[in-house]
Parts: sequence; structure tokens; C-alpha cells
Amino acid sequence: MATVRMAGGEITVGNVFCIGRNYAAHAAELGNAIETEEPMVFLKPTSSVLKVGEPLRLPAWSQDVHHEAELVLLIGRDARDIGPERALSVVAGYGIGLDLTARDVQAQAKQKGHPWTKSKGFPGAACISDFVPADDVAGASCFRFSLTVNGTVRQSGDTDLMLFPLPVLVSYLSRQYGLSAGDMIYTGTPAGVGPLQAGDCLLLTLDGLIEARFKVTE
Repeated sequence: MATVRMAGGEITVGNVFCIGRNYAAHAAELGNAIETEEPMVFLKPTSSVLKVGEPLRLPAWSQDVHHEAELVLLIGRDARDIGPERALSVVAGYGIGLDLTARDVQAQAKQKGHPWTKSKGFPGAACISDFVPADDVAGASCFRFSLTVNGTVRQSGDTDLMLFPLPVLVSYLSRQYGLSAGDMIYTGTPAGVGPLQAGDCLLLTLDGLIEARFKVTE
């Protein structure tokens, strides 16, 4: 059973929703089309969730695991068919995470027209910080976040650049799938994704609110 931390408590994780291609620059760097009609959604198993302090091991069956830094939302109560104007009221907390992707395995799956869950769902593929309670950031209209690897900034994100803003994402997921307390939403990654290797030290920061450190182990 996967859990995440917020305000000193442990919260059981429900669904792990992820949004693809939500930043135009990231879609362009991978040669992907930009989604404009509706968000691109995929899911990760809860077994992929990895909290701060737990060892991050890359899968032996991939030679090209990429980092994707993302703002992550934690849902605090059940929601169905909620409109964008009220969508953020069901968000309990904000965090920073990594959607790790076995890029070589994903590319092979895409070529065959197969699902690519294997490339996104391995243990540790959903790294996550502790969450900041939504009440602590009430009124915030945008967030900035970054990923530093071995002292070098690899990714910098600004939610103002999202193709589908946070209220739209929450509303869409509530209408299409329904949301439940404990669900997490990885909201998409900006440009700058790249490979990781054993020994890498990762630092995630979210708008001065929270930091999360991970080290890739042997």
C-alpha cells in the first residue's frame, strides 16, 4: 500500500494520474504533436510511488531512463463532474515529483503500437516529495519548480506555460474518470528531460515551498 506525507501525516495513495505533453516545448523536444483538444492522460500503478528517503534504483532492463520533473496535485475529497471554477477546491496539497520514463522501452512500444505502461510504471517511476497543504498556498495562481542533477539545473517549469491549466486538468479528470481522496495528478513536464545514471544526486524544488532529494543507487 503506497502512502504519501503531508503535514506530518500519512495519506494512502489512490489513482496516480499523469498528464502527457502539457508543455509545448517538451512535446517539441521529443518530436511529438501538441495536444489541443483534450489532455493526454495515462496512469501509473501505486507500486511505482517512491517517497523521499527511499532508494531510487533504475530498472536493469532499460539503458535510457529519463527524468521528468512535474508539479503534483494531491486530491483531498471525492469529486465528480466538477467545473474548472471550483476544481482547485478539491486539491488538498501540492508537491513536486518525477515521472521517470524508460525511453528506449517506450520507443519500442510506440513503434509496435503497444501500450507503454512498462516504461512508466516500474518501481520508483513516480518519485514524490512531501506535500504542502493547499491552505498554505491559498491564492497562488501559478507555481515554478526546478530539477537539479549533480548541481546543474536540468529542468525549470512554470505552470503559466501549461497547455491545460490546473483547474482544467482537475475538472477534466473528474468528468472522465472521477476523482477520489488520495489520488495524485502529475501535471506534465517542461523541456529539458534527459537520462539518469547510478550515482546521480537529484534536487527538486517547488517555489521555495518544499525541496525533495533523491539519489540514484547502484
